[in-house]
Amino acid sequence: MEKMNTQLYLQNCYIIQENEKLRRKAQQLNQENQALLSELKQKLSKPYSKSSHNSDRKVSSTSSSNSIDSRKT
Repeated sequence: MEKMNTQLYLQNCYIIQENEKLRRKAQQLNQENQALLSELKQKLSKPYSKSSHNSDRKVSSTSSSNSIDSRKT
């Protein structure tokens, strides 16, 4: 009986160690996932801001050319 208890105790210790390894790995993967999600959100928000900047550039370039044309006259 004591031999069986010792074996079960050692198995339990091994399982606890493996559980800790898996817990650390899960935490690491979760952190990586959060970082990638944050990066993805930033990338998805950039095209909208770029398109609004492009329209601002078009307006400013048009107004610049208009002011040059008015100086010629």
